[in-house]
Amino acid sequence: MKTMHIVRGAISLLCMAFAVMFCFEVNSYAVSATDIDRGVDISLKTLRDIKGGGDVIDKSKGLLVFPGVFKAGMGIGGEYGEGALRMNGKTVDYYSTAAASIGFQLGGQKKSVIIAFMTDEALKNFRDSMGWKIGADASVAVIALGAGTQISSQISNKPIVAFVFGEKGLMYDLSLNGAKVSKIER
Repeated sequence: MKTMHIVRGAISLLCMAFAVMFCFEVNSYAVSATDIDRGVDISLKTLRDIKGGGDVIDKSKGLLVFPGVFKAGMGIGGEYGEGALRMNGKTVDYYSTAAASIGFQLGGQKKSVIIAFMTDEALKNFRDSMGWKIGADASVAVIALGAGTQISSQISNKPIVAFVFGEKGLMYDLSLNGAKVSKIER
């Protein structure tokens, strides 16, 4: 019984140490505006190359693009990424996304996320917010993009659609709920 308490305590401390290291790691590697824009261009090209992706890009009022969202977890997990909001093909602001989770998880992954605002109202609500939380402040239809994916024209009637692609690593998580998006200076 005592051994079990020691093991649980050690695991808890390890998880907290991992979470703290992850937070400091993220802040020490903040990327420049040029690097973010370069990643955004690549992510948007990937979406445009998928059948139906060009229509989403052309019809959207704004595209929030996070070219690299990194997630790691060992009991306690976290994810972080930086990106840009594009309107009419131009970057207008920079944002970060962050989320934390607790539960059975072990590993790490990198994914790209594109959030398409399909209505003026959805885009305005996002831009007027002081820290926007997916799932709490807005309902987002999430689409996983993989080999052979085709984007249905029916999704363009949703106010906000998110595309997740390029999952690499040992952990797979399609969920964006709970991710907080905040404006940053670059």
